[in-house]
Amino acid sequence: MRFLRRNSADSTDSQVEEAAVAIGEDAPKAHTPGKGRPTPKRREAEARRRGPVAPPPKTTREAMKRARGNKEERKALAAKRKEQRLEGRRRMLEGDEKYLMARDRGPVKAYVRDLVDSKRNLLGLFMPLAGVVIVSMVVPSLAVQQYATLASLVMLILMVIEAVINGRRITRLVRAKFPKENIRGASIGWYAFVRATQIRKLRAPKPRVGPGDVIS
Repeated sequence: MRFLRRNSADSTDSQVEEAAVAIGEDAPKAHTPGKGRPTPKRREAEARRRGPVAPPPKTTREAMKRARGNKEERKALAAKRKEQRLEGRRRMLEGDEKYLMARDRGPVKAYVRDLVDSKRNLLGLFMPLAGVVIVSMVVPSLAVQQYATLASLVMLILMVIEAVINGRRITRLVRAKFPKENIRGASIGWYAFVRATQIRKLRAPKPRVGPGDVIS
């Protein structure tokens, strides 16, 4: 019975092939021929794209010389990148728009910085005041701690009042200077507050005006 089944299957296949030839179609192929070469590995393909690989060193001296050359190239590249970072920071401190952070760009922010830098503010004592509070906490004298806490509380209240007044004043001046710009009071006030709380020598970008200068 197995032979009969196999013969019937073979005869069916031959009939299909004869019918395909009769209507002008090619006979079904048994398999797809290979491309005659193995598929290259990923590492080999990447190496081929990068170009020819240098031959391995023949002597220990040549290997040391090549390693020294690679080390010098890495040092030169690191020095170049460091120089670029320093140059970018220098230009950022000078106020170059290309190197400024997104929050500091634009004529509006530059005008706000000039308004803040042209005044002496109590907010500039915010960081030194925080240092005084920390030092007073480690002093064993209870009286010193109490006086330092009271003085710090008074200074903080004055700073908050000054921040609100400066924020409103600067927002009004900015809107008058740039009437076509969409000026948000909260954003301008916060930017001026953060600028004012920084120590003058540590402000970035550096101040372009001095205390007492008139800003138009």
